[in-house]
Amino acid sequence: MFIGHWAPALAAAAVSKKSPGLGTLFVAAQLVDWGFFALAWAGMEHMRVVPGLTVMNPIDFYHMPYTHSLLGSAVWAAGFAGLLWVIVRDRTAAMIGGAVVLAHWFLDLLVHAPDLTLAGSPPPLGLALWDHPMIAMPLELVLTFGALAWYVKVRRGPLLPVMALGGVLALIQAVNWFGPPPTEAGPELYGTALIAYALVTALAWWVGRTRTQASARG
Repeated sequence: MFIGHWAPALAAAAVSKKSPGLGTLFVAAQLVDWGFFALAWAGMEHMRVVPGLTVMNPIDFYHMPYTHSLLGSAVWAAGFAGLLWVIVRDRTAAMIGGAVVLAHWFLDLLVHAPDLTLAGSPPPLGLALWDHPMIAMPLELVLTFGALAWYVKVRRGPLLPVMALGGVLALIQAVNWFGPPPTEAGPELYGTALIAYALVTALAWWVGRTRTQASARG
């Protein structure tokens, strides 16, 4: 799951006026991946390229207990929710932000080869939809662009920022699916991923800023 991780952020922004800003929710949606790549850079979590590991993704995420165990994800979610509460003093906004962080683990559970855990130790978990492109690809597109369409319907505003966000999401997903696969894990790969997250988050912040006065349900 790549751009599909931002679907909960878009849905959360659509469902309630008390949701944090869209840029904040986009950070929440990929927070554990921000954490993973930072920890991988520091040598605390690990990935490697294993050609043929799954049909769609050759990355073996073989050690990521601090970010991609259910317990680890819950800790990140609680920390993010606590930070939001300190900043905005709104319990609902904090809970929504934390829920978006935690949703990341469950979306990964659908597509990953068994490399997720409950608390950092076996059994490994993952339904491996990356081995079934005809399921995984439509699922990711429907989740992401369905949530984007819902957000646009509920929160009115100019189309240009939304079109830019949607176009970049489509582009980076196409590169992820159809571009040359990585040949090795290392700082270049980690940095590329973080730059992509930052670009999309900046666009989401722009979209949210153009729609702050629109009406939302909830």
